[in-house]
Formats: sequence, structure tokens, C-alpha cells
Amino acid sequence: MLRVPYFMPLLLLLLLLSLPYPGATFPQDPVPLLISDLQGISPLSWFRGLEDDAVAAELGLDFQKFLTLNRTLLVAAREHVFSFDLQAQEEGEGLVPNKYLTWKSQDMENCAVRGKLTDECYNYIRVLVPWDSQTLLACGTNSFSPVCRSYGITSLQQEGEELSGQARCPFDATQSNVAVFAEGSLYSATAADFQASDAVVYRSLGPQPPLRSAKYDSKWLREPHFVHALEHGDHVYFFFREVSVEDARLGRVQFSRVARVCKRDMGGSPRALDRHWTSFLKLRLNCSVPGDSTFYFDVLQALTGPVTLHGHSALFGVFTTQTNSIPGSAVCAFYLEDIEHGFEGKFKEQRSLDGAWTPVSEDRVPSPRPGSCAGVGGAALFSSSRDLPDDVLTFIKAHPLLDPAVPPATHQPLLTFTSRALLTQVAVDGTAGPHRNTTVLFLGSNDGTVLKVLPPGGQPGRPEPILLEEIDAYSPSRCSGKRSAQTARRIIGLELDIEGHRLFVAFSGCIVYLPLSHCARHGACQRSCLASQDPYCGWHSSRGCVDITGTGGTDVDQVGNQEFTEHGECQDGATGSQSGPGDSAYGVRRDLLPASASRSVPIPLLLASVAAAFALGASVSGLLVSCACRRAHRRRSKDIETPGLPRPLSLRSLARLHGGPEPPPPSKDGQAAQTPQLYTTFLPPSEGGPPPELPVGGREPKLAPRAARPLAVTPVALASRGPAPRPQVSHPPPSSPPPVPSPSSRQHPLPLRPPPPRGGASPSAPSGRLPPGPSTRALRPREPAHLLASSPPRPGRCRPGSPQGGHRAGGPFQLRLGAQRPEDRR
Repeated sequence: MLRVPYFMPLLLLLLLLSLPYPGATFPQDPVPLLISDLQGISPLSWFRGLEDDAVAAELGLDFQKFLTLNRTLLVAAREHVFSFDLQAQEEGEGLVPNKYLTWKSQDMENCAVRGKLTDECYNYIRVLVPWDSQTLLACGTNSFSPVCRSYGITSLQQEGEELSGQARCPFDATQSNVAVFAEGSLYSATAADFQASDAVVYRSLGPQPPLRSAKYDSKWLREPHFVHALEHGDHVYFFFREVSVEDARLGRVQFSRVARVCKRDMGGSPRALDRHWTSFLKLRLNCSVPGDSTFYFDVLQALTGPVTLHGHSALFGVFTTQTNSIPGSAVCAFYLEDIEHGFEGKFKEQRSLDGAWTPVSEDRVPSPRPGSCAGVGGAALFSSSRDLPDDVLTFIKAHPLLDPAVPPATHQPLLTFTSRALLTQVAVDGTAGPHRNTTVLFLGSNDGTVLKVLPPGGQPGRPEPILLEEIDAYSPSRCSGKRSAQTARRIIGLELDIEGHRLFVAFSGCIVYLPLSHCARHGACQRSCLASQDPYCGWHSSRGCVDITGTGGTDVDQVGNQEFTEHGECQDGATGSQSGPGDSAYGVRRDLLPASASRSVPIPLLLASVAAAFALGASVSGLLVSCACRRAHRRRSKDIETPGLPRPLSLRSLARLHGGPEPPPPSKDGQAAQTPQLYTTFLPPSEGGPPPELPVGGREPKLAPRAARPLAVTPVALASRGPAPRPQVSHPPPSSPPPVPSPSSRQHPLPLRPPPPRGGASPSAPSGRLPPGPSTRALRPREPAHLLASSPPRPGRCRPGSPQGGHRAGGPFQLRLGAQRPEDRR
């Protein structure tokens, strides 16, 4: 019968566990079809600041904000706002501003007194938003005393007086802020104090009364980092991340949020929420990978939109994992319809200090629904928010958080990245391709890399994301400054110029623009052009691979985003000549393959291979160890008396070691021969004659040096009168136990005791030893020779070196005989 190896069931179990099932696999990182760098980028494509600015030469640009108005690109930086005419840049000029404004701080000395560094005391332009079609609002940190000014968009000349920047602009350039104008009012979100402890959502500079969020209330805002602001319908939306209040038991966990307020909110009554929002509500944004254990990307980094996706308006956001988690990034899209629907969910509350946050039952929610805009919907009967009932205002103040979270548009991220580089920015072109219906994502990372991605569903018939190109956009020679290398490489801004076919990339020290595609790199190679799957590229029979932006793809034969089919070797469609790897037009730095081709080893196969290798190694190791153990066991059984083995010694071995007679061998019938009883003693056995006599009352015999051997002693009774008889020392017969003295005897037995063991424990008396009498003297270790020689002998005791007796010297003990005397008791 064929025996199955014992490890086969385990191997089969591992193979079954390694097989994926729907919803259990984590999305794989897409592989770039094209990898490029800054080769071929003109030096005029960079901008670091004014050439005659000494501070810019040392620190760089210190970029803050992008703003595109018509064909004008505005760049907010340290102490300057630069204006670039995109039409002029398109005609071939370098990245040179056609005009700029300078706004320096006048409070540098007071800033230094506050203990701030010089680099922190400059005026950083943090707010740059259009007030109307002709006016621009700019706000700067101004040495930790924020102020705002209005400028003409075309002239960049100041209009009117300065305004306070508190609650409109942060005090520090490192603090976050967002701002947007809606119906003539400025809606801003930032820190409202010097210590950044008072986070605020604020409305000002309009016909409505100023309103703000609740002060120092963690249920409303808890250390938020604002990312984006958007006007939509009757509301203004704020997107941010903050420290979670509902999962405080897990530590400082950050959640992504979206909050909204009504544009017609007039504040509460003098009894509740006076001069505060009565419509402030917030939701969690859920960007996660579904499965048995959901994997969350909780930290919102950037957001853009709205852009049309699958026929609906959607917002695209970049999310990352927690700072103490494994590095990972994801791109999630959220339909505006889902966000609006989420604000109709249930309210959440925490009934006890350590309790969980649970939904509030509908019977406890007052009417009209808290958070509703006055005069609309359920609150249509109330013309102003000041007329709302007090219970509604009290409820909304204590319950700003809603449940459940807003799901992503596709119920999972559009794409994920698990590399150490984290995504930081996003820009979206929803009008790419020959039919203006293809969505292309441009993503920036913290290592200076720009990724161009086709999201799943962004192109008809594409269920999987495609990483079209990976561009290393950072130049240390042009962008480095006093900032650390990690800070300098981080992409902090992306701005698309669709008409100019350019992407502006902002670092802390500089900005650079890149083309949206590299169609010319494919040259006359049709296979490379079409395999790139770039929606901006098309194949022309006479001109080769060309850019179809602005043409709609009407004058090209094929476009790159069509389904790729093999054309064999790279064929030149114009001349018919075949190109090879040595041809500069052959292709790109990475081999281009169809989307269906797989470059990586499947994870189930990899896991199965590892499990099989482990099982095989374990089985071979077990066989080798088993063989070695069997050989050692056979060797041990053949030579059981081999010295040096850590095992108990036999009687024959003990006899050999001590020089005594060996026990008789086993009898022929298999029965063991009778073994003489052993008695513990320290006197040597007799050798070929009667045992030596021990003197009593005289001197101790001089002992000859010889190793001690275990002996048996036959005690002899001592006479009460006259000279004491000498005890006879002999071996006991094999079959008889040692004699026991008569109870009526007046002589005392001669006890022989070994020395007590270490630790003070008294050893148990061995079998065959006589119990000690009341007047016996125990054997004790011999004292050193120099001590015995220097101390005079007591009367009636044996002295070392005495010629009497036949006891050999060198034994480990001295034998003391005689009755116990009174002086001995002392």
C-alpha cells in the first residue's frame, strides 16, 4: 500500500488557503508603461523667483497657492504674487511673469521679539481668491499678524484699505486654511489665534451677518487640517481631516470629513447659538478597500473637482494611511449626490464619557430637522434661522456628527499605491481623448514624482486602472534651498492648463511646467505609439505619433486609447521600414505590453512555492535527524561502559573505579547473581590479611596517603573497665547484614558519619549504619597538617604521626574513640 507523506495534507491546506476569493485580494499597484524624467525639458520651464531677489536666491520661491483666472495663472508665494500670461507662454516664451506685486511685512522686529525665526516672519500669501470678476482678495501672515488686501486682477494694484486677517488667514505659514466667496461673502476655515488652538469656520465680508463655529468644542472641530472649500447649491462645503472624537479610545486617529453650512444661515437666537452656525453638520469620508477586514485610507491630503465621472459630478481626493501605519495611498472619487444624501443620515451621540458613539433614535430628533436651511424643505415655515425652536438649536449644537460615512463612487478606491512614496496632490482632466470623454488623473507625490493615470471607468471599456507614465519632476539644482531634502522634493501644488497642454508642478522652492504627453518620443513607431494607450496621442499615417489635443482626433488614423492589437515588430507606417532596439524611435525606456499581459508572479503561486519549499525542507531535515538519532542509539547500546557518557555508573564500573572486587557475572540461566550489600564507610578494606588494629587511648596511627574507598565496619563493644579492646575492622559477609549491638551492652557503638552536605542539610542515614549513641564521637574532616602540628594534643587523644596502629594516612577523616568526657561537652 502506497503511503502518503505526512506533510502532504499540510501542503494541500496551504495551497487552498492561498487561493484568492472575490473581495479578498488587495489591489495591486499598477506598473507604469512609460518612465521619463526631465530630459528635453527647457530650462525656461522653471521659475524660482525674481533674479534680483537675494532672499529668493537663498530660500527659493516658497510657493503657497495656484489660481487660474481665464488665461492667467496667479502664483502666491513669499512676499509676492506673480501673474503669468498663459497665452504668451504658449507661444514659446519661458516661464517668466508678465507682472507681479510685492507685499513685505512691516512688523519683522516684533515677530523676532515673540521668539520666531527670521524665516517664519516673512509675509506668506496664504489666501488668494477672486472677490468678483475684477477684484482679487489676498491675505498674508504678515509676521504672525495676518492682514488682507484687495487688488485688481489685471493690474495687481491695491484697492481700498487693509482688513484684519484674523479668522480669514492663518498666523503661521505652516497652518492650513481654505477660502471661497459665495454670494458676496467670504467663507474661510483656519486657525483664529496665535497658538492655533481655536479652529474656526467663518463667514465675513458680505451682506449676511458674520458667523462662526462653536469655540473650543471638539464635537465641532478637533485639530482640523483644512484641504478644500466648495460652493454647491444652497450650501458651502468644507473638506478637511481632524482627530477623531468617536474613536478616541484608539488614540489620535485622524478621519477625513466633509462639513457644510447654509448660505442663508443667519445664526441662532440670543438663547442658543447666537452669532454661530445653526446649520453646521459634518460627515466622514470613507476611502477604503472592502473585504472581511476593511482597510482604510483615512487621511485626506488633497481634493479637486467637481469633474464628470460616469455621467455624474464627482470630487477626486487623495488619501493616505495613518502616520503610524504602513505607508499607502489611494485615490477615491465621491459623487456630490452621495454627499448630499449623506447629510440626511442619522445623528450620532456619545451618552457616556467612555461610551461608544451610537445613532440617535428618530423619536428623539426635534422638528424641523436640525441643520436644515430656514425657508427650505422641512424648515420652510421659518423665514430665518433665528426663529428656529430652542430645542432644535440645542440639539444641533450637541449633535453635529452624522452617520453613516459617505461611500466612494465605485465602492472602492480608483487605484491604490503601497510604495513608500505617498501621494500629496491631484489634478483631473475630464475632457481628454478624441471624443472629450476620457478622464486622466495627474498625481503628485512626496518624492517629486508625477503619475499620469487612466482610472477604471475613466475610459469606456477599461475596468482596471492604467499607469500611463511616471515622471521624475524634481531638479535639485533648481529647487533646492534651505529646506530639507524631504520637504524640498514634496509636490505641494498641481495646476492644469488644458488649452496649453501643460501641467504646472509646484515645489516649495520652484515651479515647473511639463507637457501632458510625450507623443513625439514614439516617433515613427506605430506599435509604440498605440501601445502607450495615451489618450493625448494618435497615429497619423504620414506624420507618425502626434498630439491630438485641440484636433479632436479627426485627422488621425488610430488613437492610443483604443484596444491594442499586436503588430509584430515595430513597423514604420510611413516608410514601411522596420526599426529595432537600436533605433531612437523604437520605443521608450520600458517595454510596452498590452494591458492584459502580466509582469508579476501570481501571489497564490508564490505562496504555494514557499509552502512547498518549507515542507520539503522540513521533511528532509526530519529524516536526517531521525537517522542520526538511530545511529547514536545503536552505538550507545553496543558500548554501555564507555567512560565519559553522561549516564549512571554500574556496580562493575564502581568496583573498577574504587579498586574493590567486581560483582559476579550473571548466571547461565539468565538470573542475576547475588550481589553483596554495600556499606558506606571511609576505612580501607583489608588486603591479604587480617585488618589492622586501631589503638584506643593512645596516639593516632600515621596514615599513609591512599585514596579512600567505601568500607563496612563491624563495631566492637568497649569494656567498662580495664584497657579498651581494639575494634575489629573487616568486610561483612555478602549474605549477612552488619551486626547490631545488644541493647544491654554498656559500651557505646562506634558511629561513622559522612560530612554534612553543602547548604547545611543533614544527610539521611544509609541502610546498615548503626544509630548514633549518646557518647559517640562522629568522624570529621581532618584538619590541615600545619594546624595539627601547631596545636598540642589533648590528653587521651590520638596525635597525628603516632606510630601506633595500622591506619593509613591520607584518609579524609580522623577516627576518634573513647567515652565522652566532661571537657569535651564544653
